Amino acid sequence: METNQNTAEEPKKKSFTFVIILALLVIGGGTWGYMKYNHGLHHEETDDAQIDADISPVIPRISGYVTEIRVKDNQAVKKGDTLLVLDNRDQIIKLEQARAGLAGSEGNLTAANASTTASAATGITYQANVSVVAAQIEEAKVNVWRANQDFTRYENLIRDHSITQQEFEQAQATKQKAERQLAVLEAQKTAAERQAKAASSQTQATSRQTSIANATIKARQAEIANAELNLSYTVITAPTDGRVSKVNAQPGQFLQAGQSLFSIISTHKPWVVANFKETQLTKMKLGQKVKIHVDAYPDHEFDAKVTSFSPATGARFALLPPDNASGNFVKVVQRLPVRIEFEESKGEFIAELRPGMNVFVDVLLD
Repeated sequence: METNQNTAEEPKKKSFTFVIILALLVIGGGTWGYMKYNHGLHHEETDDAQIDADISPVIPRISGYVTEIRVKDNQAVKKGDTLLVLDNRDQIIKLEQARAGLAGSEGNLTAANASTTASAATGITYQANVSVVAAQIEEAKVNVWRANQDFTRYENLIRDHSITQQEFEQAQATKQKAERQLAVLEAQKTAAERQAKAASSQTQATSRQTSIANATIKARQAEIANAELNLSYTVITAPTDGRVSKVNAQPGQFLQAGQSLFSIISTHKPWVVANFKETQLTKMKLGQKVKIHVDAYPDHEFDAKVTSFSPATGARFALLPPDNASGNFVKVVQRLPVRIEFEESKGEFIAELRPGMNVFVDVLLD
């Protein structure tokens, strides 16, 4: 009888233990499910996210042969540090040619100014001659008037035989002489006026030469500035602080202007690009707090915030964007890139972040 009683009690104990374990599992699962549900109401998460940063290409602005390379792969550089040096002999020669051209143009300007000054002085002289001749003409007109008056009186007197024929002829000669003198002076005035006009035209012409010489000087100065600029381009410097990628250049290599050599990855202020599903964007907005975990530093949590949303989904920026108007349509949940910036401006981990690193993003919804 005791054996049967013990056998009946053992199934009851096992059944009770099972119920307790099942209850604990149900309670634990329910608690975990509620916590995940509650977390989902106030958070949006994704692991489709990477570190991004400014990547500045190093591109020569002029063509030339590489004479020196001063950086190595993965080297840290500061803005303005010399990266490469190109052969600058051609640029130096062009600069000297431009300077020689400027000196010649300045000489032409000096000559044009001297010619303008001489022409202006000549014009003033001719204009003075015109004034002198004009005064002489006025005097000659007075002489002509007086000679005509005398001739008229002598003409009346000769009729009365009050004077001799010789005196009459002398008065007549004086009249003709005064008239001829007036004609000569008027001709001289006309010639002087023509000379003054020619001198004025010459002055205007030389003045134009001065303007041309000034314009030529400005052109030569621009050539010098361009030559100096091209000479400065033979020293290629870092456009920003960061780290150098693989250096694809060798001494003696000929570089074309615009040829991409390598890049400088900025370490100043990286950010995160997180690709959220479109269904996750309902409650997301600018300025929301974000918690970031970088795979490379799993024990460190970064504080950040949402700063902007992409104007289009990632698929729209693909090389071959999908076209739902052709073929069979299959609805696919799209992802929208969201820019997230770190709030930690400094720190040992921020400086070590590299573009392309995988991160886990947790957005705290308001």
